[in-house]
Amino acid sequence: MVLETVIVSAVSMGGIAAALAIFLIFADSKLKVVTDPRIDAVTDLLPGTNCGGCGVPGCNAFAEALIKGKATPSDCVACDDDCVTDVAAFLGVEAGTKTRILAVVLCKGGNAEAVQNATYRGEMSCTGADTGGGGKGCVYGCLGLGECVSSCDFGAMAMDDNGLPVVFYDKCVGCGACAEACPRDLIELHPEDKKLFVYCKNKDKGPKAKKVCKVACIACTLCVKDCEVEGGITMVNNLAEINFDIDALGADAIKRCPTKCILFDVEKDVTKERFESAHRGRAV
Repeated sequence: MVLETVIVSAVSMGGIAAALAIFLIFADSKLKVVTDPRIDAVTDLLPGTNCGGCGVPGCNAFAEALIKGKATPSDCVACDDDCVTDVAAFLGVEAGTKTRILAVVLCKGGNAEAVQNATYRGEMSCTGADTGGGGKGCVYGCLGLGECVSSCDFGAMAMDDNGLPVVFYDKCVGCGACAEACPRDLIELHPEDKKLFVYCKNKDKGPKAKKVCKVACIACTLCVKDCEVEGGITMVNNLAEINFDIDALGADAIKRCPTKCILFDVEKDVTKERFESAHRGRAV
């Protein structure tokens, strides 16, 4: 009796095992995902920064998009010209047109310019300070805690000794990580041929804005009047706004700005070498 039970159990278990094996073989044949070997090869050619500046999450996903024809090699913001050429040659596709994009910090209200209402003692991050209000009188301005700098994987940013983040023109790849990190949306991405910017986001009326920051836009409209292209600058919610769809906006608009919050072609002057040379031996 015991022997019969053992035999029945063994046969039953064997049958179940055989059935499972057949099912797994069937499932493998039907559900198997065939991976294009070129994906790994293209991924190896890419910088491997996984910065997301191309619009997809990581270099492997970008390689897959390239192979599917949903992207071009030049869409990789971290790729230099040689990298773009190598990827295009490997896939036998056009490299595409590469437009250099740069991050621009639209606030000049540092420690020397902005009124400090209180000493902030909360979480030492911009996100935490923004939630708690921070210490500055301007509720639109830079909080000065460097969350954007720590988000940059390319060594393209640093905090200066005035409590403001600086973008290095020669290092920035325009990945957008710093812009995403800023809780006050003070960082924007623009093609490098754009030169004219309003370095203020304060939407309060002139007297109130000027009370909390020496370099705030006070909505005087002089830049609107002085702009050489009609419609190039408009006044929206007490703040000068650049129309970036209009090309060739020049320096005429800055000549009478009383607070110097609108500047022309200054980003190119900030390189990593110049910054480090100017700040060598000083805490930043």
